[in-house]
Amino acid sequence: MNRFIVAITAALVAAAPASAQVTEAQLANDAATTNDVLTNGMGRDLQRFSPLATLNKDNVKNLVPAWAFSLGGEKQRGQETQPLVHDGIMFITGSYSRMYAIDVKTGRELWQYDARLPEGILPCCDVVNRGAAIYGDNVYFGTLDARIVALNAKTGDVVWNKKIAEYKEGYSYTAAPLIVNGLVITGNSGGEFGVVGEVQARDALTGETVWTRPVIEGHMGTLNGKESTMTGTLNATWPGDMWKTGGGATWLGGSYDIDTNTLVFGAGNPAPWNSHLRNAGTPVEGNAGDNLYAASRIGIDPATGDIKWHFQTTPREGWDFDGVNEVVSFVDKDGNKKFATADRNGFFYVLNREDGAFVNAWPFVKDITWASGIDETGRPIFIEEGRPGDPSKAADGAKGEMVFSSPSFLGGKNWMPMAFSQNTGLFYVPSNEWGMDIWNEPVTYKKGAAYLGSGFTIKPNYDDHIGSLKAIDPVTGEWKWEYKNDAPLWAGVMTTAGGLVFTGTPEGEFLALDDETGEVLWSFQTGSGIVGQPITWEQDGEQFVSVISGWGGAVPLWGGEVAKKVNYLNQGGMLWTFRLPKQLAAAN
Repeated sequence: MNRFIVAITAALVAAAPASAQVTEAQLANDAATTNDVLTNGMGRDLQRFSPLATLNKDNVKNLVPAWAFSLGGEKQRGQETQPLVHDGIMFITGSYSRMYAIDVKTGRELWQYDARLPEGILPCCDVVNRGAAIYGDNVYFGTLDARIVALNAKTGDVVWNKKIAEYKEGYSYTAAPLIVNGLVITGNSGGEFGVVGEVQARDALTGETVWTRPVIEGHMGTLNGKESTMTGTLNATWPGDMWKTGGGATWLGGSYDIDTNTLVFGAGNPAPWNSHLRNAGTPVEGNAGDNLYAASRIGIDPATGDIKWHFQTTPREGWDFDGVNEVVSFVDKDGNKKFATADRNGFFYVLNREDGAFVNAWPFVKDITWASGIDETGRPIFIEEGRPGDPSKAADGAKGEMVFSSPSFLGGKNWMPMAFSQNTGLFYVPSNEWGMDIWNEPVTYKKGAAYLGSGFTIKPNYDDHIGSLKAIDPVTGEWKWEYKNDAPLWAGVMTTAGGLVFTGTPEGEFLALDDETGEVLWSFQTGSGIVGQPITWEQDGEQFVSVISGWGGAVPLWGGEVAKKVNYLNQGGMLWTFRLPKQLAAAN
């Protein structure tokens, strides 16, 4: 490296604020503190609620840019990160497995780490990364070749670099890691390649594996390097050897409920998508053909990796309705401790926090064709003619009967996180109103090759909108308001004690809405589509808000007719930070 560049880099690092160690107690209290953001979700319960009220409905119009930071280079694509803020430094990740440390007061880069990705990586749905974790002196993030890396937070030097899984088999990793009691908890990605979903825990200081938990029945977990317990019961809900390549990727990461000391991870679609292959010769009475624990939420003991409970949202899943969507711990207006999750399948679920048992469910999208509702046990009431046909029963055996299904496989809600307001008691759910033509095809497993057995074309359900941000009452399921957007919504949501809901659109607008009415109170054009996750914090007596802008993700890659609707949008890579100046905080 050029000596001048080395000298400049050393000077910048020396001038950076000293990085104090992050403790378990700080992570546990992240949702309540206002001068930093230490966890993905602004708290390990994933509420994405800030107690800050300096910025409010009256003065949000005075929010102005403080600084902007460009990710630079030609590696644009989708930018889905959530920033972390600690000790004067902001940490963000970027497409193609990059991490940046930024001076939070000036927007000046302190260091950058660019993973050396090998040839032949197999990311399913763009080269995104959704954020980092911080603990001790280190920051942690995952890479597209299915590795987890620990970096020194002050210098960006590699502390350790460990392999999660074999990328040549289709594995990757895009989620933000989760830190609990000194363990780095990760999932994996790659459900379209016949991988097996798994949750892993490593010692945060050394990177050594403590336990592993596959989420497909028949596979063995490990604890301290030895086999521990089997996941489920072999062949209870899977025919033959199909469990060996059963999918269930844990690609969105998890949450931690401190009250019950439980990790909660979602498991993705079973593999292949063709549900008739996965249920061949298996009766569907009871749960014999359900393909556990795919398309499920799973409660896990953080010390041992043992499964405490599971709840399957879409048994016999045949539409790519992943069960990975975040599970949020909350207290409802009646004082009851619950979980909430908005599933790809179009239903919003409330679960018991002690054991994951079903409490209630309601639709959160307008058109659902695969099920007529959810019964009292939490099981869907299937509409059988809404399931794609069995190719083996077709005249040519090459393509099963095509059906129109809503929502599409990209879901009533995809990865983009919802938020819960402790003030209103409402969830703010970014959803999409779209469907698809879908059919099944024969397929056989080949390591490292796509393992779908389905074809599809996504279509908008309405002429005037696809995206729909909804305020939902988790006690009644009632929609209090709806904000419609022409293009699909793919950005995270944040809410604040100041009565605001923040999110972004593919058209590039960063929005602040009234949490009670859905009225847009403020907007800022960022120059590229927003598919990232906003945060807010307090600094020197002022409230700041940040979000990354950079269009990409799954929609332009997999969106069919919908992708054509947004093909004019430009890629980008810009982190925007806004502030409410002290002198304007009281201005109306």
